[in-house]
Amino acid sequence: MLSATRDLPLATAMVGSYPRPRWFDRSLGGRDFRLALGDDEVFREQYLDAVAVCVSDQERAGLDVLTDGDARFDLSVGGKAWWDYVAERLEGIVSQGTGSEAFARFSPRPGQILWEVRESMPAKVVVDRLARGPLRFADLWRAAQRMSAKPVKFGTISAQVLAGRLRNEHYPTDRELLFDLCDILNAELRELAAAGCPVIQVEEPSHHTLALQPSTTAADLRLQTEAVNRLVRGVQAELWVHTCWGNPNQQRLYWAVPSYPPAAVEELLQLDADVVTFECASSEGRDFSCFGRYRTDKKIGIGVVSHTTTTVEPPDVVAGLIRKALEHIPPERLVLTTDCGFGREGISRRIAFYKCVALVQGANLVRRELGLPEALVRAADPRLAFDFGAGAAQR
Repeated sequence: MLSATRDLPLATAMVGSYPRPRWFDRSLGGRDFRLALGDDEVFREQYLDAVAVCVSDQERAGLDVLTDGDARFDLSVGGKAWWDYVAERLEGIVSQGTGSEAFARFSPRPGQILWEVRESMPAKVVVDRLARGPLRFADLWRAAQRMSAKPVKFGTISAQVLAGRLRNEHYPTDRELLFDLCDILNAELRELAAAGCPVIQVEEPSHHTLALQPSTTAADLRLQTEAVNRLVRGVQAELWVHTCWGNPNQQRLYWAVPSYPPAAVEELLQLDADVVTFECASSEGRDFSCFGRYRTDKKIGIGVVSHTTTTVEPPDVVAGLIRKALEHIPPERLVLTTDCGFGREGISRRIAFYKCVALVQGANLVRRELGLPEALVRAADPRLAFDFGAGAAQR
């Protein structure tokens, strides 16, 4: 149900997470968000101010669709709160100090950063039937949407990725565990949409990573599609599905960035979603021709700035990547994003901000060439910059 980006060619957004302000040092620590806002005055002030800062940064950069920066996630090693925010608030799951399978198939070893990220993740064990707890997605979205008149997108981990983080000691099959997770998240997303959230994003279905494995079958990919469609069934909002090649602590899981396998792309375009996003800046648009090969009414979101490098892309480089995409995807079906989220500890807020600015400036260069309206980028307005010209110190 396209709404926020329906009549907005070359719409811009970041994927989700944004670096915390340095003074935002309180965490939820597994608490109910609504209760934490009432019981902890310092957390309430820090949280709401941090969301306001994040929203303001995105507005100054000129983005069309905003996020709350995933401010609900604790400042934890390697960004593990992306998994744990949901896992800690479901009934039927306990934490154990050892035995986490996170990133096991990438075979990290001591002395590698991915090993430290993995060893910070205690095992999450399913010991009973899962049940919905105080996820509070609607409240989290309300706290951000009241900061801006622009649409605020709310993103959450997919059931597949969350299931991969859990050790199943209760369900007869992993499929039953997965589908229970889908149903729990579906109930939460329906409530979020009913509250008025205009854009909801499901993050990281496993089609593309599974398709790289020789043992993966067409049935395996169809199961992934079934799970996503079950998760979003009846959710009345503009639905985005985000895919990338990994982002623990802003690290690549694949040093040589893979191409999206055609079998995975074909299945991703069968999802009951309005926008499917792909990591493209890291591969310099290698997969654009593949995306353009399929007839679809979905919008294609392409990453045009990287989340794993600290160098801010120049606007003309961003524009060049957009022009390359337009050779295969028409502007009315193209959405421009970051490759993934900026995390909470891997990239500084200043760098993340100027990457957002470059994203919109690059989009504006192409919009101008196409005769489309340009976005206002207040961060780039020379009238608002400090004047270092002759005599400025005396004025």
